[in-house]
Amino acid sequence: MLITVSTTHQPATDLGYLLVKHPDRAHSFEMPTGTAHVLFPEATPQRCTAALLLDVDPLRLSGAKGRGGKGQPGAMPDDFTLGRYVNDRSYAASSLLAAALAKVFRSALRGSSKDRPELAATAIPLEVRVPVLRCRGGAELAGRLFAPLGWTVTATAIPLDERYPQWGDSRYVDLTLAGTVQLSDALNHLYVLLPVLDDAKHYWVAPDEIDKLLRAGTGWLADHPEHGLITRRYLAHRRALAGQALARLAEQRLVEDAPDPDAVEPDAAGPAADETVRRPLAVRRRAAVLAALAEVGATRVLDLGCGGGALLGDLARDRRFTEIVGVDVSARLLEMVERRLRLDRLPDRQRGRIKLWQSALTYRDDRLRGFDAAVLMEVIEHVDPPRLPALADAVFGHARPGTVVVTTPNVEYNVRYEGLAPGATRHPDHRFEWTRAEFTRWATEVADRYGYTVAFSGVGDDDPQVGPPTQLALFNRAETTRPTEGQAQ
Repeated sequence: MLITVSTTHQPATDLGYLLVKHPDRAHSFEMPTGTAHVLFPEATPQRCTAALLLDVDPLRLSGAKGRGGKGQPGAMPDDFTLGRYVNDRSYAASSLLAAALAKVFRSALRGSSKDRPELAATAIPLEVRVPVLRCRGGAELAGRLFAPLGWTVTATAIPLDERYPQWGDSRYVDLTLAGTVQLSDALNHLYVLLPVLDDAKHYWVAPDEIDKLLRAGTGWLADHPEHGLITRRYLAHRRALAGQALARLAEQRLVEDAPDPDAVEPDAAGPAADETVRRPLAVRRRAAVLAALAEVGATRVLDLGCGGGALLGDLARDRRFTEIVGVDVSARLLEMVERRLRLDRLPDRQRGRIKLWQSALTYRDDRLRGFDAAVLMEVIEHVDPPRLPALADAVFGHARPGTVVVTTPNVEYNVRYEGLAPGATRHPDHRFEWTRAEFTRWATEVADRYGYTVAFSGVGDDDPQVGPPTQLALFNRAETTRPTEGQAQ
């Protein structure tokens, strides 16, 4: 079984750092079902390719742990012993290859990189090729599963025999994916979807497979249009397990909707572009916030108004952030975030990095003092305008982090939304939505009052007439300036 991952991000050889594999060496790993090899057939500053080759040993496969006993799914019937050796498992990508990905590229799947942490959190140009993939549902299904994740999909059916075209196509495809994606996301997509397309697993599917699925599907599976099919196939059509997984995915969707409640997706109504390579605005917004935090070198970060915890998940996956605190007024949301991040299952060292505190942002809270940075991502528009001075005093005047990142909708962009009535806000809970001039005026006044400098940028496609869909202000504390006292609470 073979899969290759290539990048043209320069220097392209940084792919070796992300995969924790030196391009000048061949690497081998023993698996329960064979031997996995990692090779780099090309490694130049312009383009680098890593190849994972799984050499399946039929003898090991026949005795692999978890095959199941007689009568269990995955067990070979007694009268088909030859089936253990005469099959396509040595050649066609399947759950065997997904298991090898999980073992060989463990840190890359988690999105961690000791040597290139910033790059691990960055979307880079990638090309993935699986030359032989068993695909129950054909090339069309491969497109339905990968295209919503930002990939350009080329799936070519492999004929049964090129000499006899009248025999038609086999159940295998030659799959190529191209897109600008974080490497960890790409590997998690493959880890889940390879066995889904194969629609079979080489081991007994136990209840802990639900956690594996939800962990690998964090940030994309809950909103995937084919999440039902993916869940059922990944869990080998075990109805009880699939029901539990789908219920947990429904809860995830409820949680993920909370921190970013825009009713319309700005990118979907923006200028024409290749939709297969465009990331949702919510994803781009979080990436912009992470980039701003990286720019100032923050390590101890407050996510104020964290809602469902989407940004907290991104922060937790980035090892540069040593202390992460999610703050929200809703105790129920914080309980859901704790379940979503699976804090009770994390090792003590990782669990110690993440805290969840209930607090109202319009009141001073001594616990919030002393942090490198604070984020107000799509928060201020949910606050009644008369309470904004209290929020500014609590955050900028009392907590006084070194950096504050604020994002909010640009109301000028609303005219690009199909179906949004004139004067309507993007979400019914928005108390206001500001023009660029209004946001600039508010942010400048806050910066002057509390001793910060402020710089402005946008997130999403920058329309030449109405600007970007999201506005971003980056406040940095001016140490030499004495802040003006804010309003008492």
